[in-house]
Amino acid sequence: MLRRHPILTVFLSVITLLVGFSWWALHDGVVVLPGGTAVDFSMALQVLSGDEVAPLAEAELKDRMQLPEGFDIEIWATGIPNARLMAVTDTGDLLVSSPREGKVFLLARGADGTATGADVLLEGLDRPHGLALHDGWLYIGEGSGVSRIRFAASKRATSGVPEKIVSGLAEGGNHWSKTVHVGPDNRLYVALGSSCNVCEETETRAAMLRYELDGSNGITYATGLRNAVDFAWQPQTGVLYATDNGRDLLGDDDPPCELNAVVEGGFYGWPYVNGAGHPDPDFGGLAPDKAASAIDPTHEFPAHTAPLGIAFYDGEAFPQRYRGAAFVALHGSWNRSTKAGFEVVAVHFQADGSTSQEPFLTGFEVDEQVSGRPVGVAVGPAGELFVSDDYTGSIYRIVHGEFEGSGAALMATTSQTPDTVNLTPAERERALVSGENLWTQNGCAACHVDGEADAAPNILVELDARYDAASLSQFLLVPQPPMPLYPFSAEERTALAVYLLAEF
Repeated sequence: MLRRHPILTVFLSVITLLVGFSWWALHDGVVVLPGGTAVDFSMALQVLSGDEVAPLAEAELKDRMQLPEGFDIEIWATGIPNARLMAVTDTGDLLVSSPREGKVFLLARGADGTATGADVLLEGLDRPHGLALHDGWLYIGEGSGVSRIRFAASKRATSGVPEKIVSGLAEGGNHWSKTVHVGPDNRLYVALGSSCNVCEETETRAAMLRYELDGSNGITYATGLRNAVDFAWQPQTGVLYATDNGRDLLGDDDPPCELNAVVEGGFYGWPYVNGAGHPDPDFGGLAPDKAASAIDPTHEFPAHTAPLGIAFYDGEAFPQRYRGAAFVALHGSWNRSTKAGFEVVAVHFQADGSTSQEPFLTGFEVDEQVSGRPVGVAVGPAGELFVSDDYTGSIYRIVHGEFEGSGAALMATTSQTPDTVNLTPAERERALVSGENLWTQNGCAACHVDGEADAAPNILVELDARYDAASLSQFLLVPQPPMPLYPFSAEERTALAVYLLAEF
């Protein structure tokens, strides 16, 4: 389990007393700020550090996780760093993106459904996130665009090199990931999030784009989607639904996160409107005509639960009531006084257009202690449900009934921690100076130093207990949101890492 650092606890206690908060405003690493905004420093520290924790043992997993009657869960694979979105191949294998590693993993499926191998299918990519398989191609959403490469599912192999078919997409900022899917119209759809918590963008962001399959004829398909991390078409209706994360720092219960039915030309509110017609307190009055055109969400999730992956259940192994339901992974909160999310829910669609939500997989958070954060969901060839977890680097498999295989977890060994950077004393001194300049020039203190922060600071403590210079440099290449992405060179990332390790 990830434990709160003692130094962090003492530091937050001092902050609490100095700024005049009640002592009881600090509880289990949560500080309630003026106006009622709560920040969970323990979770924020993990979010910003990108730390992974050990997955639960199989027995503890069975005891802790709760599913509807008749369902069972196993750890299908572990050791997939920063495991994010998935794609199921025609032969039943699983592809998993690892943005921080710059890799796509292939998890081979055995005849009995168990995972039998883990290989790096692709590496050296630019923060790969979304994956889509279509007509012999693997499409990959990377940091500033979309690539594709020929992929033979039967051979479990690619051929050639990735071809960049979409380039020049806005990158960096709080929400840097790109998600890709091929629609029923045989066109490529790309979602990209906002650069900020709340602002008016100057680039095409917080939007969904559409292209031909070769990347040509791109258009902005929909806007006002703050951070639509995943999307899927409902098989029965062909309607495109996208998850969307509401803004932060408006208190525990505002605004809701969303599930939107996305149509061409649609505007979905951000940054002027939150949820169903609620003006944003900061930006709500800036564009009244635009705000009035905002399309209400189809379904609202509780605030700060962070809906990410979505998959409509089109298998036959689950009970009838789940056929056509959408499984949505709620990654979980970091700025609530009590945690919310950390589960997979089923969203049911009624004939009258209304929706209802029920818990499906819970237990990642128990008594404020977190043991996993679900990201992606995918329906497997046997009708099972796969769930990825970037907190432990695990893939879970959920079945209705009993498992055919042994259920033994596959331990992937293809990812290795980078070697420690070897610097001479003179090089280290130059790196310290350069790193401090980068810290100052980029205003890092505004988010990490008490007294200089615009809101609650995300404190950096004991970095050397978790990183060396190489691994911290790798983290800076693909930071965990809400930390922005900065266009540092490899040398600059190393210099900043050396400085951070020396100072924190």
